[in-house]
Amino acid sequence: MGVEEAVSRGDIDASSIRARVVLPSSFTGGRQYMFNNCQDAMAICKHFGFPDLFLTFTCNPKWDEIRHHFSKSGNYSPFRPDIVCRLFRVKLKKMMRDFKDGKIFGGVIAG
Repeated sequence: MGVEEAVSRGDIDASSIRARVVLPSSFTGGRQYMFNNCQDAMAICKHFGFPDLFLTFTCNPKWDEIRHHFSKSGNYSPFRPDIVCRLFRVKLKKMMRDFKDGKIFGGVIAG
Protein backbone atom coordinates (compact mmCIF):
# COMPACT_ATOMS: atom_id res chain seq x y z
CA MET A 1 0.00 0.00 0.00
CA GLY A 2 1.32 3.44 -0.92
CA VAL A 3 1.59 6.54 1.26
CA GLU A 4 -1.00 8.44 -0.76
CA GLU A 5 -3.54 5.64 -0.37
CA ALA A 6 -2.96 5.47 3.38
CA VAL A 7 -3.34 9.23 3.80
CA SER A 8 -6.54 9.32 1.73
CA ARG A 9 -7.97 6.53 3.89
CA GLY A 10 -7.15 8.47 7.04
CA ASP A 11 -4.55 6.02 8.35
CA ILE A 12 -2.36 7.50 11.03
CA ASP A 13 -0.48 4.29 11.83
CA ALA A 14 2.68 4.20 9.71
CA SER A 15 3.24 0.47 10.31
CA SER A 16 0.67 -0.39 7.63
CA ILE A 17 2.67 1.45 4.95
CA ARG A 18 5.21 -0.82 3.31
CA ALA A 19 8.10 -0.07 1.03
CA ARG A 20 8.36 -2.05 -2.17
CA VAL A 21 11.41 -4.28 -2.32
CA VAL A 22 12.66 -5.38 -5.71
CA LEU A 23 15.06 -8.30 -5.64
CA PRO A 24 17.66 -8.55 -8.40
CA SER A 25 17.58 -11.53 -10.75
CA SER A 26 20.83 -12.76 -9.17
CA PHE A 27 19.07 -13.31 -5.81
CA THR A 28 18.82 -17.10 -5.52
CA GLY A 29 15.24 -18.18 -5.00
CA GLY A 30 13.73 -14.86 -6.04
CA ARG A 31 10.91 -14.57 -8.54
CA GLN A 32 13.09 -13.24 -11.38
CA TYR A 33 15.77 -15.85 -10.67
CA MET A 34 13.23 -18.65 -11.01
CA PHE A 35 11.76 -17.07 -14.13
CA ASN A 36 15.22 -16.84 -15.72
CA ASN A 37 15.96 -20.48 -14.86
CA CYS A 38 12.66 -21.54 -16.40
CA GLN A 39 13.42 -19.55 -19.55
CA ASP A 40 16.87 -21.13 -19.76
CA ALA A 41 15.35 -24.61 -19.41
CA MET A 42 12.82 -23.87 -22.16
CA ALA A 43 15.59 -22.63 -24.45
CA ILE A 44 17.61 -25.82 -23.85
CA CYS A 45 14.51 -27.95 -24.60
CA LYS A 46 13.84 -25.99 -27.78
CA HIS A 47 17.40 -26.42 -29.03
CA PHE A 48 18.20 -29.97 -27.89
CA GLY A 49 14.75 -31.51 -27.44
CA PHE A 50 12.98 -32.65 -24.31
CA PRO A 51 14.99 -34.51 -21.65
CA ASP A 52 15.09 -38.30 -21.58
CA LEU A 53 15.86 -38.45 -17.87
CA PHE A 54 14.80 -36.43 -14.84
CA LEU A 55 16.51 -37.03 -11.51
CA THR A 56 15.85 -35.68 -8.04
CA PHE A 57 18.89 -35.58 -5.79
CA THR A 58 18.22 -34.96 -2.11
CA CYS A 59 20.40 -34.63 0.95
CA ASN A 60 20.22 -36.81 4.02
CA PRO A 61 21.53 -35.18 7.20
CA LYS A 62 22.40 -38.67 8.46
CA TRP A 63 25.00 -39.30 5.74
CA ASP A 64 28.14 -40.92 7.12
CA GLU A 65 30.28 -37.93 6.10
CA ILE A 66 28.13 -35.55 8.16
CA ARG A 67 28.07 -37.88 11.16
CA HIS A 68 31.85 -38.32 10.90
CA HIS A 69 32.38 -34.56 10.92
CA PHE A 70 30.30 -34.12 14.06
CA SER A 71 31.74 -37.15 15.83
CA LYS A 72 35.04 -35.28 16.06
CA SER A 73 33.42 -32.42 17.94
CA GLY A 74 31.27 -34.70 20.09
CA ASN A 75 27.89 -33.10 19.42
CA TYR A 76 25.83 -34.27 16.45
CA SER A 77 23.68 -31.52 15.01
CA PRO A 78 22.32 -31.86 11.46
CA PHE A 79 21.20 -28.23 11.67
CA ARG A 80 24.47 -26.89 10.32
CA PRO A 81 23.40 -25.80 6.86
CA ASP A 82 26.91 -24.70 5.92
CA ILE A 83 28.29 -28.22 6.32
CA VAL A 84 25.25 -30.03 4.91
CA CYS A 85 25.10 -27.73 1.85
CA ARG A 86 28.82 -28.06 1.20
CA LEU A 87 28.64 -31.85 1.29
CA PHE A 88 25.52 -31.84 -0.90
CA ARG A 89 27.33 -29.68 -3.46
CA VAL A 90 30.36 -32.00 -3.46
CA LYS A 91 28.18 -35.08 -3.99
CA LEU A 92 26.11 -33.37 -6.68
CA LYS A 93 29.24 -32.33 -8.60
CA LYS A 94 30.60 -35.87 -8.36
CA MET A 95 27.33 -37.34 -9.62
CA MET A 96 27.24 -34.92 -12.57
CA ARG A 97 30.88 -35.65 -13.36
CA ASP A 98 30.10 -39.38 -13.32
CA PHE A 99 27.18 -38.85 -15.70
CA LYS A 100 29.13 -36.66 -18.11
CA ASP A 101 32.60 -38.24 -18.06
CA GLY A 102 31.69 -41.80 -17.17
CA LYS A 103 28.92 -41.90 -19.77
CA ILE A 104 26.71 -44.02 -17.49
CA PHE A 105 23.61 -43.25 -19.56
CA GLY A 106 25.42 -42.56 -22.84
CA GLY A 107 26.70 -39.27 -24.15
CA VAL A 108 25.40 -36.04 -22.64
CA ILE A 109 24.39 -33.39 -25.19
CA ALA A 110 23.07 -30.72 -22.76
CA GLY A 111 23.25 -30.11 -19.05
